[in-house]
Amino acid sequence: MPCLKIGSRGSELALWQAHHVADRLRLVRPDIQVEIEVVKTKGDRVLDVALSKIGDKGLFTKELEQALLDGRVDVCVHSMKDVPTVLPEGLVLAGCLERADARDALVAVPGATFASLPSGARVGTGALRRLAQLRAVRDDLEYMEVRGNLDTRIAKVRDGSLDAIVLAAAGIKRMGWEREIVEAFPVDVVIPAVGQGAIGLEIRADDEAVARVCALVCDAVTNVCVTAERCVMRALDGGCQVPLGAYARFEGPELVLDAFAGRLDGTLALRSRLRTKLSQPGCLVETEQAVREARALALAAVEDLESLGARAVLDEARVAGDERRLA
Repeated sequence: MPCLKIGSRGSELALWQAHHVADRLRLVRPDIQVEIEVVKTKGDRVLDVALSKIGDKGLFTKELEQALLDGRVDVCVHSMKDVPTVLPEGLVLAGCLERADARDALVAVPGATFASLPSGARVGTGALRRLAQLRAVRDDLEYMEVRGNLDTRIAKVRDGSLDAIVLAAAGIKRMGWEREIVEAFPVDVVIPAVGQGAIGLEIRADDEAVARVCALVCDAVTNVCVTAERCVMRALDGGCQVPLGAYARFEGPELVLDAFAGRLDGTLALRSRLRTKLSQPGCLVETEQAVREARALALAAVEDLESLGARAVLDEARVAGDERRLA
């Protein structure tokens, strides 16, 4: 394999992630030439419509996956929160790199906090998951839909179009813009999106050579956690059209999973927190047992949410849709 071609979206953040993966690959396999090809996705082109209204689960991945199937690229680099739980036939996830900060973060003027924002303040957020959880805490704010690249969205706070915006902390930190963050939301307040903070590698299912190379830079702990989260999303048919979140992490030897489903108006927030001690935690890198136990924990969380009425709540959200103004 003299050359490995990475497919990436063209945003500044996406290219940071692609170059980060390329640098890691060059470090472990200096004999391979690594190149990056930019592919524009539907989510990059359609910027005047809320994500929840476009109605396509592969908004930021479909064109990249087609390039992979066509053989134009060998591996696609994704933000895992953008990756649907059902992949096209012939493609698989090779794994994830070590996860960054998975929390959501508030960007506002220095010294501000979510609690200190005045009633009626304009707060931008693109995700229905964030909207439902933030409204459960503060229903007196004006929440607005925001689209565009990360720098474009943050600029709306700088120019006064918005009083604050809530974004994934990982992306802000990867761009070196930590100073913009005034507060990070605890998981107890806002459960992150499935896969948030993780960079995933998608490859052709029959490309064993690329799979072996990707395995050299993937992180077993992140793989297990993201597997649990994606299992929750798949079981509840999640996506950008419903307020659903899940976040798994290790606390000592235990795998802990938080899951959320709620009403868009914030009047009902259903939460589950379950934990399990893996039967072979010391062999995490070597065994599929950890993945099976992570999936079992996820299905238990799904049952937990279903017992609280999550399916009806999510169906209600699909019908209601998102009526916020676009900032």
